[in-house]
This record gives sequence, structure tokens and C-alpha cells, in this order.
Amino acid sequence: MARARNRIAGVISVFGELLITAGLVLGLFVAYSLWWTNVLADRAAGRDGNQVRDNWAAQGPGALDTKDGIGFLHVPAMGDDEILVKKGTDSETLNNGVAGYYTAPIKSALPQDKQGNFTLAAHRDGHGAKFHNIHKLKSGDPIVFESKDTWFVYKVYKTLPETTKYNVDVLQPVPKESGKKQPGRYITLTTCTPMYTSDYRYIVWGELSRTEKVDANRTPPAELR
Repeated sequence: MARARNRIAGVISVFGELLITAGLVLGLFVAYSLWWTNVLADRAAGRDGNQVRDNWAAQGPGALDTKDGIGFLHVPAMGDDEILVKKGTDSETLNNGVAGYYTAPIKSALPQDKQGNFTLAAHRDGHGAKFHNIHKLKSGDPIVFESKDTWFVYKVYKTLPETTKYNVDVLQPVPKESGKKQPGRYITLTTCTPMYTSDYRYIVWGELSRTEKVDANRTPPAELR
């Protein structure tokens, strides 16, 4: 009887040790996913962002796009960090701590286009988590895109806190789901929701309010001061 109890106690002890080990492994994985990937992504985005600004300083007037990124997104309601914007929304691009503009399933317009929808995606958690605070955006809040020679100032007019990940209509040139019916110059931010999942998508729509030329000192518009 005592021997059987000892065997049971031994099994329980081994099982407990396995649970502790599994918990430690899980904790390390969470730390990697939610902290270390942010560190690596921010480093990569910082290098690429510096390269973009170096290119701007070295080049005369020219095309908006560059191989390193097209400019920087500034969203005061989400925080003070500038967000480098690159082409594409694949994981290889977004995992480097940037926002990417869509090339598919519906091709994004670019800010300088006379009309269309500038559609962007970024991670909400891990890999830089650039859209982590997207839920803080409210109607009237500014979203500013900085290119080499122009500030594009958008104002939020509608949010959609949850929609299916398959809802590509939010990316249409005229985002009718946001209430718009006529062509204009729109911006759409998309990311995963709820936090720490990828089950649904959170959407924010804005409309171009005005543009400002970048001066020699790159003085930001009033919305960023």
C-alpha cells in the first residue's frame, strides 16, 4: 500500500515539474512575442526610417516612393512615435515594425493621388505593435502622413470596431461602409482585434482635410505641435 502511494506521489511530482516547465516555456514564448519582437521590429524600422530621411536629404525633387519606404504616419491619439510606411501588407513587411499599404486584394491609392483610398495595415501586438492603440482614435482626430515634400492632414470620420477579416469592402476607393458615396481622398487604417488575437479587424476611416508643403526645417503642421 505504501509502495503504491509512493508511486502515485512520484507520478504527481513528475507531472508537477512538467507543468512548471511548460509554464516557463509558455512565459518565455509570450515574452518573445510581445516584447522581444517589438525590440527587433523597432530597430529595423528605425534603420529604414533613417535611410528614408537620408534619401530625402540627398535627392532633389522626385517620386514619392523609395525602396525603403514612402514616408511616415503620425497619429497623435495613438502615441508620439512616427510610423514608417512601406509597400505591401505581407508578414515579412509588417513584422519589421512598419505600416504597409495594400497592393491586394484592392490596390491602395497613394496620398498624392487626386482621389482614392490610402489603405494601411499594421500589427496591433508584437512586431512593433504600431496600431496597438487604434481604439483611441475618435471622430475629428488627425492622422498625418509625411512625405518628402508634403504633409497630408486627414481627419477621422468613422470607426468600425469589429468586422470579419474577409471584409475587403473597407478598402474600396470609395469606402461606402463608412458612409461615403462619392470619390474623395480617404485613408483607412486596419489591424487585428481583439487585442492578442487575429479573429477580426478594427477599421478607422479618415478624409483628407488639407495639405501643407514641407518647409526647409520640416516644421510639422499644427496638429502635431
